[in-house]
Amino acid sequence: MKPCRVAIIGAGPAGLAAALFLSRAGHGIELIERFDAPAPVGSGLMLQPTGLTVLDTLGLGAAIHAAGNRIDRLYGADATSGRAVLDVRYDAGPGGRYGLAVHRAALFTVLHDAVAALHLPITTGCHVTGARENADGVFLSCAEGEERGPYDLVIDASGARSALAAGSAVAPSVRDLAYGAFWTTVEHAEGHFDTHALTQRYDQARVMIGVLPVGRLSADSPARAAFFWSVKVGEADEVRRRGLDRWKVDVLGYWPACAPLLDQVQDWEQLTLARYMHRTMATPHSGRLVFVGDSFHSTSPQLGQGANMALLDVAALAHALERHDDLGQALASYAAARRTHVRLFQMLSLMFTPFYQSDSAALAWLRDRLVATIARVPPAPWLLASIVSGTLVDPFEAAGLRECRWLERGG
Repeated sequence: MKPCRVAIIGAGPAGLAAALFLSRAGHGIELIERFDAPAPVGSGLMLQPTGLTVLDTLGLGAAIHAAGNRIDRLYGADATSGRAVLDVRYDAGPGGRYGLAVHRAALFTVLHDAVAALHLPITTGCHVTGARENADGVFLSCAEGEERGPYDLVIDASGARSALAAGSAVAPSVRDLAYGAFWTTVEHAEGHFDTHALTQRYDQARVMIGVLPVGRLSADSPARAAFFWSVKVGEADEVRRRGLDRWKVDVLGYWPACAPLLDQVQDWEQLTLARYMHRTMATPHSGRLVFVGDSFHSTSPQLGQGANMALLDVAALAHALERHDDLGQALASYAAARRTHVRLFQMLSLMFTPFYQSDSAALAWLRDRLVATIARVPPAPWLLASIVSGTLVDPFEAAGLRECRWLERGG
């Protein structure tokens, strides 16, 4: 495709990765960010073999591995009995795969530094609220009263609450999920938790506590861990009203080993309430406007796929633009390339979430006794490893990617 003038809305990981892919393909890029300065939002996340392959393709594999922490296992136990409820090991699948836990700030920094090295323009303080299209291209309306454009292509990477997605002809229906989570990042308590595992404790499906070692923000900074506590969004204010000390007592009643982590939390301001929604566009493009990441699809983070799906979207879009001369054909090709993978993992996330975040005692009983037993019987370990890795169906070929040789990399 001939070089296009492309606006990318949102300077988060998806937007920054899109800027790298398309600028290297010769397109003119303008990143547009609503905040006065681009910055990361949130605590820790899991980069799966899918997202790691995208970053490796961009030449950022070494940098992200230096910042992150290798994860080989996802382990969860009942808080009362100690019975194993979840035990997923990446090595149950082929090829030496693993996950990499990182702080969102580390992922942002790696991508932002790469964008800065290319001197790509970032317009800040511009909250895009609408788009109109005519023969000249796409014009963007900003809340500040400015109109920008025209652009040959607009990529919306502004997240699940995107104004462009909500106002588009392909806007999806939205289901707000009852459960969210309090998140914070603290210094990792060495010796108290498995450094190479996401570890969780449960009380039925009403309580879920997790510790994820996420590596270091810089070479000379201490190792960090993301800590989360599942909570019904509608009850979060009541939890706060009861006080931080009462909340800590509740957590320690389930998992005393968390004491050195909770000692670092002195104020509710250190905890962020994450709210989740389930939504998927049937068609992730309208005219010259195309959606990637959470503006295209979002759900509970139970399977740890969010950032990875966004990176795959961006890679698939860049691949489609490279293969087709016509923009309409390229966007249709992008939608086709991502359709099966997105729908499968949206369905799996919707199916698994109630077993871990819901008011259902029956589902929790099934999870603890039936599902946990079946999960140990072949081929279930391989199946679970493939689900967590994001590779239950091959996402790479359609995005023009070749998966990393994990055994050779060795973490």
